Amino acid sequence: MTTPPTASDTMKSIGIVQEGAPVLAEPTCPFELPREAAEAREIVTALHAAADRAATVHTFSKGMGVAAPQVGIGRRVAIVRPAEGDAITLLNPVVVEESSDTDEQFEGCLSFFDVRGKVPRPRTLQVRHQNFDGQWQTSIFTDGLARLVAHEVDHLDGVLYVARMPPGTHTITVTEYKGTGQKWQYGGSQQG
Repeated sequence: MTTPPTASDTMKSIGIVQEGAPVLAEPTCPFELPREAAEAREIVTALHAAADRAATVHTFSKGMGVAAPQVGIGRRVAIVRPAEGDAITLLNPVVVEESSDTDEQFEGCLSFFDVRGKVPRPRTLQVRHQNFDGQWQTSIFTDGLARLVAHEVDHLDGVLYVARMPPGTHTITVTEYKGTGQKWQYGGSQQG
C-alpha cells in the first residue's frame, strides 16, 4: 500500500524548494536596478508560475506569496497575491517601520506545508522597495497583507516563520489546524 504524498511532498513536486535547502537559510542578494531589470523580470515570471502551480494543488483563501529562494534563486524579490486585489511585486524590499500593535495568527509556508504555526506580526508594515526602473517607493501594508509581506521579506532575509514563533510554542499539523476553524481576524473584520 502506497502512502499518499504529504502537502510538502506535493509542493516539492511542483518545484517549491523545501526546508533544509541552504538557499532558504541565507540572506538574498539585491538587484542593481535598472541594470538587472531583465533578470528581475524573469525571476518575477518564475515566481508567478510557481504561485500558479501552487494554486492548482491548494486553495489559498487568505492570499499567498512566493519568494525567490523558494524557487532556488538567492535574489531579493518576492511576490504576494492578496486574497483580493492585484499581485504585489517586492523588489529589494526593506522594512523601514513596523507598528508596535501586533497580533498572533497561524501561518503556513510552501517550503514546509505539512504544519502551521502561530506567529506574532506587526499589524502595520512600512516597506521601501523598487520598481524595475530602479525608482524607490514606500508602501504601507496592514493586517493580513502586512502578515503576508512580512513572511516573504523574512524569506529574503533567510528567516522562516518558525524562528518568529514565541519560545515554548510549536507548530501543529494541518489536520489539527483545520480543526480550529479559525481565520485571520482583525478588529471585527475577517481575512479569509
